[in-house]
Amino acid sequence: MAAGEVGEKSFLRPIDNTSVVQQVIDRLTYAMIYKELRPGDKLPTEMELAASFGVGRNSIREAIKILVSFGVLDIRRPEGTFVASGFSDKMINPLLYGIILDQSDSIDSLKELREWVDFGILELAMDKAKSEDLFHLQEKLRKLTKEIDGGNVEKVFIADDEFHEAISAAAHNSLLGQIARLVRTLTSEMRMTTIRNMIQFGKNDELKKAHENLFNVIKLKKDDAARQMLVDGYFYRYKVLHK
Repeated sequence: MAAGEVGEKSFLRPIDNTSVVQQVIDRLTYAMIYKELRPGDKLPTEMELAASFGVGRNSIREAIKILVSFGVLDIRRPEGTFVASGFSDKMINPLLYGIILDQSDSIDSLKELREWVDFGILELAMDKAKSEDLFHLQEKLRKLTKEIDGGNVEKVFIADDEFHEAISAAAHNSLLGQIARLVRTLTSEMRMTTIRNMIQFGKNDELKKAHENLFNVIKLKKDDAARQMLVDGYFYRYKVLHK
């Protein structure tokens, strides 16, 4: 057997005909969870999977197509299909769309999610930020301050996003960084409205000060003040989410 290929595994057993494509996806997913399939492993061919599972090749092909779209599998022609190695941005997309389409969601839920993720990132950044992280974060703070003075809402929004991405980088946790990026995407309208209203209310200095405080919390490791400064920086007290 060639290196990286899969031998006789327990996941290669017949499945019934109910929701065949989903069952193929589930079978391959559990094989990865239980390390029967590992990053870089080559899958058996469509014909071999179809024979092992006792299903049609079309079901195998559709399941593989879905897992490729999720970033879980890679098709390398002409070599075959392989389990992906490492995290891909595509892996976060199903969760993103699932939350977007969840009609039971509310602005309060998003606010709570934002605070929970932001504080986790902030705590890690306080603990793990290196000198080069602080330098990079300070550069992003300078850019943000300049854009706030300029008053262009869209430019401020972009600079704010870059500042918070730099905080995520300082946390040195790639998975949490991906989740933070997802939350910023979900709350983009909320954040844009906040920035627009703060500038229209003439609260430029407060906007700048909130970000300076976050920088100093990370630099000085002021854990006791971190959560309150974070929440204050959402500016909910100014009713900024009223359009």
